[in-house]
Amino acid sequence: MRHNPFKIVEMFEETVADYTGAPYAVSVDSSTNALFLCCKYLQVETVTIPARTYLSVPQSIIHAGGNILFSEKDWKGIYQLEPYPIYDSAKRLTSGMYIPGSFMTLSFHIKKHLKMGKGGMILTDNEEAAEWFLRARYEGRSKVKYHEDNIEICGWNMYMTPQEAAHGLALMQNFPEHNEDLPENPPYRDLREFELFKNKVKE
Repeated sequence: MRHNPFKIVEMFEETVADYTGAPYAVSVDSSTNALFLCCKYLQVETVTIPARTYLSVPQSIIHAGGNILFSEKDWKGIYQLEPYPIYDSAKRLTSGMYIPGSFMTLSFHIKKHLKMGKGGMILTDNEEAAEWFLRARYEGRSKVKYHEDNIEICGWNMYMTPQEAAHGLALMQNFPEHNEDLPENPPYRDLREFELFKNKVKE
């Protein structure tokens, strides 16, 4: 029987998918890169996000080829990258949270619910997208040995390691069924204060 070093990663993904109610869960190395891959897959153009969120969110959109519009929207736990079915869910992790038809991104940063240190995940019910994410996160590779593979897409080095997945799987063993959304204290800065976004924002 061929040894699969990423079997523990698949087990972690299946555990989180079952917990959240998502048909598919694809792990990556950060929530930032989860957002990037979602934006890249959907080939986003103009994206509206709250002006007060984390710095890496608009950066992910820009790196994926999109433009930013900031809104005054207040949010807690989750918000949509409008008009796309992408949700930044870094501040939420609770049972049955998955929104059908969406791409929801999770964070496993030490300040979030599942305190792995780093890591992220994409929740989806789109099988084709899930397959693309699996390859895109791992340099376009599939689940066969490198010398047996045929690379068909240009991917990135964004996969979660088996060691990180094992840590996450252990933490999930006694994870609460319900968790409240996490607050941000102190509140996020208004991203329009940064020179970077003054030049990138569409008026």
